[in-house]
Amino acid sequence: MAEAEKEKGISHDQNFKNLILDYPRDSLRFFAEPEAFDLGDDVTITPVRQEQLKDRLGDHFCELDTPLKVEWPDGSRAAALFVAEEETEAGVFSIHRMCRYCVHLSELMETDRVVPVAILLRTGKYSTSLVLAGDRHTYLRFEIIACDLKGIPVDKYMDSDNIVARVNLPNMAYDRERRLEVYAKAREGLVELEPDPNKRIKYSEFIDMYAGLDEKDLILYQKQYLKKSRYKEVLMGLTQMARDEGRQEGRKEGRKEGRKEGGILILRRQLGIKFKTVPDWAEELLKNAVPSDLEQWSDRILTADTIEQVFGKGH
Repeated sequence: MAEAEKEKGISHDQNFKNLILDYPRDSLRFFAEPEAFDLGDDVTITPVRQEQLKDRLGDHFCELDTPLKVEWPDGSRAAALFVAEEETEAGVFSIHRMCRYCVHLSELMETDRVVPVAILLRTGKYSTSLVLAGDRHTYLRFEIIACDLKGIPVDKYMDSDNIVARVNLPNMAYDRERRLEVYAKAREGLVELEPDPNKRIKYSEFIDMYAGLDEKDLILYQKQYLKKSRYKEVLMGLTQMARDEGRQEGRKEGRKEGRKEGGILILRRQLGIKFKTVPDWAEELLKNAVPSDLEQWSDRILTADTIEQVFGKGH
């Protein structure tokens, strides 16, 4: 992930994990198209919880750790696990890491029906297969499905009825001159295919994030596309709801931060009264405290004989 994106707090892994969990069937049909293009509406798709895997896999597991178990109720096929890993920079993707993960998962879940899928946000050099062999035999052949978003021509999905494909239109390949057209198609697809207002807001933000339009672009979009859209009222309402929700979240965060700052001021004053001075190391702890820390330290100050004991350093 780029440094600028870290600073903005963007978690692409979490964004795509949410997308897959909200729309598992459409996600498999799109991200794993070679294997799941004919996935019927009758199949059962169940997320396999990440917590089940930690003890077996140690530190080596995919960032987007949401295996999906696909079952065919009519018994026409054996159940299969689809394993997806989002990688922001394609060049960082490791076929060896993916192989280790899938082999461990296969053992853990007692199945050899595992489909590995790499979702690549930005194109680059990467391997889609791994072969381990000697002079006479091949001992391991491992291949993945690579969904290289920037390598997908946007026109293939401009009118798709797959909601995962539609909200990902801004991540596909197109000339920059078409950015407003692509943005408009993505937003209209969201409204056409998702009736839930909360999910509309959620994935309107997803589209905005990956479209990366500036204020001038948005003004042009409103003039050239929004006014002509048959979903004009819904899209305008969606934008307003997102803004209102953002303001509410901002107020909540502001109140939380205010309570935290107030707690720090009170505790610092108590420390100064009881111990005369507050050393730099204690100031650093106060600055980085979370509410549970402040509560614990406020309790300890009542019985502590030294400032070290307040912060758990005198035991």
